[in-house]
Amino acid sequence: MDFLFNTNFQFFLAAYLIGGIPFGLILAKIFAGVDVKSAGSKSIGATNVLRVVKEKDPKLAKKLGAATLLLDALKGLLVLVVADKIAGVSDATLWGIAVLAVVGHCFSPYLNFEGGKGIATGMGVMIYLLPVETLIALAVWFGMAKTVRISSVSSLSGVLTILVASFLIKPDMPHAPVILIVFILFYKHIPNIIRLVKGEEKRVI
Repeated sequence: MDFLFNTNFQFFLAAYLIGGIPFGLILAKIFAGVDVKSAGSKSIGATNVLRVVKEKDPKLAKKLGAATLLLDALKGLLVLVVADKIAGVSDATLWGIAVLAVVGHCFSPYLNFEGGKGIATGMGVMIYLLPVETLIALAVWFGMAKTVRISSVSSLSGVLTILVASFLIKPDMPHAPVILIVFILFYKHIPNIIRLVKGEEKRVI
C-alpha cells in the first residue's frame, strides 16, 4: 500500500476524481431544477446545459452554461498548477495528470463511468501545457463557432488544431499524451460525428 503515499499517484488520483465532478449536472439541478442527463444530448457539458436550461430560462441558461464551461476547464488546470508549482513534479507526471483529468470528466466515477465530451477540461489542461498551441486552437474554435455554428464541429476543429500545432511548434516533445487526449475527445464525439454525416447535428442558436 506504499503507493498510496506516492506523490505522483496522489496527483493522478486527484486529477481523476476532481476531473470527474459533473459541474454541469450539479449546477443545472440546483439552479434550474433540470436533469441534463435526461434531456437534450444528455451530456453534462456546457453546450447541453445551455440547450436544456434555455427552454426554461434563457438568461439563466447563459449563466449556467458559462459557469459550467469555466469550472470544467479549471478542474484539470488547478491540479496541474498545484502539481507543478507546489510539488514540482516532472513533465511526464504533468501529462499524466492532464490525461486523467480528461478521463475523469469523460468517464466520471460519480456517474457510473459516463460523462461529458471533455472539450472544456481538455482545453483547460492544454492551455497550461501547450499555451501557444491552445490559443491558436481557441481562435479556430471561435471562428468555426461564429460561422458554422455547430458545437461539435467547432470543438473538434479546435482539438485537431492543437494536435497539428503541437507537431509543428514542438516537434521534439513526446506527443503520445496529446494524441491520447485527442483520441478520447473524438471517441466521446462519435454520436455527434454520426449525426454530422447524416446531416442531423443541431446548430447552436
